[in-house]
Amino acid sequence: MALFQDLYFVTAMKLLLGFIVFVVQIKLTGKGNLAPATIVDQMQNYVLGGIIGGVIYNTDVSILQFVNVLLIWTLIVFSSKYLTNHNRWLKRAIDGEPLLVVSHGNIRVETATQVGLSANDLAYRLRTAGVKDLRDVRQAYLEQNGQLNVIFKGDETIKYPLILDGQIDPAALDAIDRDEDWLKARLAEQGYKPEDVYMASFLGGKVVIAPYDRD
Repeated sequence: MALFQDLYFVTAMKLLLGFIVFVVQIKLTGKGNLAPATIVDQMQNYVLGGIIGGVIYNTDVSILQFVNVLLIWTLIVFSSKYLTNHNRWLKRAIDGEPLLVVSHGNIRVETATQVGLSANDLAYRLRTAGVKDLRDVRQAYLEQNGQLNVIFKGDETIKYPLILDGQIDPAALDAIDRDEDWLKARLAEQGYKPEDVYMASFLGGKVVIAPYDRD
């Protein structure tokens, strides 16, 4: 009887620890729920779920070993989050980036076919976005989650921030026919450098900056 009681206790403790780590990871990564926004988020959910599900009923794995595995995976998750948030090239390699499928009214067929986007699917998404004439489209991007974001000719507000986490987005600059020198000059006018900026957007023909706290 004591053996079964110990087994139930260990299983309950593992399940409780797994629940706590799930909640802590969600809170510390700034997410409100388990819905994945990036590849790292998906891996976080899948692997952590696999670790918990595969270990809680395994009597050969002690609570201490289970805790060590959870701590190691948590360290990997937060390291990946930090690196992808502060390195544009690593973020592009891990999370990917929006793909330009329509440029100045012309469909980039090679890009669309490479990601398995059929002509019928693209046409449907363009209609859903309110596109009546392809020639009115300045740029259309296929997001990592499969959504299509359309920028119409004449738009003064671009949907993509020019800077995220101190990293300049060349694709967003291309959408407004500007380059990095132009952006750096606009930042300098307000007393900032790219690394000082948490987010910068192009709104109403102006660069609107949300800087990091300088204190």
